Amino acid sequence: MFSRIRSQQGVAVVGATLLGYGIMVLAGVLGWVIPFAVAALVATAGEFALAHRFAATAVLLEKAGVEPVWRWLVRDLSVTLLIVSTVRPGVAATIGIMLLPAALWAVAVGTTALNRVVEGRAATPAFTRNIDVGAVRGVPTLPAWAERVVGLRMPVLNFLLPPAAVAAALVDGVTPVLVTGLVTLAIGLVAAAVLTSTLLRGRGRTPGVLPAVHDWLARERPEVALYFAGPGKDVYQANMWLAPVEAVGRRAVVLLRAEDAFEALADTRLPVICVPAGVDFMNLDFSPVRVALYAANVGANIHMIREPGVRHVFVGHGDSDKQASVNPYSKVYDEVWVAGRAGRERYAQAGVGVLDQDIVEVGRPQLSGVPTFGSAATDRRFTVLYAPTWEGWLDDDPHHTSLVAMGERIVSGVLAANVRLIYKPHPLTGTRWDKARAANDRIINLIRAAGGEVDVDSLEGDAHLVVTGRVPALFDCFTVTDLLISDVSSVVSDFVQSQRPYVVANPAGLPEDDFRSAYPTSRAAYLLSADCGELGKILDLAQAGDDPMTAARRELKEYLLGPDEPNPMDRFRAEIERLCA
Repeated sequence: MFSRIRSQQGVAVVGATLLGYGIMVLAGVLGWVIPFAVAALVATAGEFALAHRFAATAVLLEKAGVEPVWRWLVRDLSVTLLIVSTVRPGVAATIGIMLLPAALWAVAVGTTALNRVVEGRAATPAFTRNIDVGAVRGVPTLPAWAERVVGLRMPVLNFLLPPAAVAAALVDGVTPVLVTGLVTLAIGLVAAAVLTSTLLRGRGRTPGVLPAVHDWLARERPEVALYFAGPGKDVYQANMWLAPVEAVGRRAVVLLRAEDAFEALADTRLPVICVPAGVDFMNLDFSPVRVALYAANVGANIHMIREPGVRHVFVGHGDSDKQASVNPYSKVYDEVWVAGRAGRERYAQAGVGVLDQDIVEVGRPQLSGVPTFGSAATDRRFTVLYAPTWEGWLDDDPHHTSLVAMGERIVSGVLAANVRLIYKPHPLTGTRWDKARAANDRIINLIRAAGGEVDVDSLEGDAHLVVTGRVPALFDCFTVTDLLISDVSSVVSDFVQSQRPYVVANPAGLPEDDFRSAYPTSRAAYLLSADCGELGKILDLAQAGDDPMTAARRELKEYLLGPDEPNPMDRFRAEIERLCA
């Protein structure tokens, strides 16, 4: 609701701002000083609001072609019109009034090109963590004040011209406008001089990060690379592999391609290198690398896959029955590693071109810290984890997540029982579907109203929790969970490790046999229909410990995750050793 109101306010601000500019032009032509002053005040206030409060609305306005540059040109034109129609200056004064703003615009255009050179030279081509790159040579950069002024931002200085034009009209002289124009031009020229000096001082110099990265790779010669080219919002896909790669016992490195992913990456002891530009990345020497592990299918993977002599392995970010788990892109890799027999059969049934001999079952080494509890009672408060998946990439799949169709009923039902609720939505929830974002907000409000804690960083205590940050991680939540409620996703497959009861939502209302046949991970699950009518009975059964699905979960665990012996971490390590040999 609040986002809708904010959007409506933003549209109102846009309307008022554009109307203000229109009235400024009309008042300038007709010589209406007071209407011009009021319209100028409205337009200026509107620009400030768009820049600081309604930035998203301002972006939409720019996409419509009404960029700030055009609005500011209209402003400066209206100033000239008002002076000409009210003061009626001579030819020389009129030329001066026209040339001063034009000169500032000329300086703005000139500094735009120079600033791109300075920014490109100063941009850090690589970011590192846990790597000693020594003293890195820097390049001169603009002072903060000059950075805010140069380029096409410079004409914003002319916001002083409308009040000067009003003053000029009132005193019947052009002096206020000429003085103001000279002041703004002087500021622009000073900023241009600083920019030129910065450009000349940095001539021939580039940041020394990349040479240091080259030296580190040649010196340390990493054998295993965890490669992730996705954005920061998807970095959870790489985070789940940090601990296993740390434990392989080989020299390893994390390779990232997006600065926001570098910033969002979880804490790790592994060396981390982030090189956003494709050309810079491809110029690095990865010849010592024997194995590259890919957590996601991203187009920029090609920059690493092109490396000869490296064994390229797709490890993904969780095995599930979702279509994304059998992407045809996977056939570009030398091998595809899955958790258990279910993953192998999933590729065989999909027929996407991945050969059976290229599939390796390694288990889920991330789950080594998730204990197997079974359905035995514990001495803490019975805890339910609701971890729905996100809305997915397809617009025609409204039942990809239970969040919209039944999420509030699930949460209300759990809150009404004498149990503890932990709500952990998927990191991408609401990124593609407003309904999912709204449902998530309503669920958080329900939990807050029930005395729950929001945005926590610890699972301690008995309070209801909303977990949305990187910590606690999903697997941490597993260790305190007695019953999971989720969707068709890798969350279910991984939770089977605990041998605890779990529920899979069936928002589409498929017949039970059809649902279990289509989604093998639900074979040992309690199914929950859209009306959540079964929820009370499931909660009673799970709390009583009289769980008829125990044997089915034990059997399903080996099918989904592979055998307990050898340990999944040992299997993962052994496969790394095989490819490094």
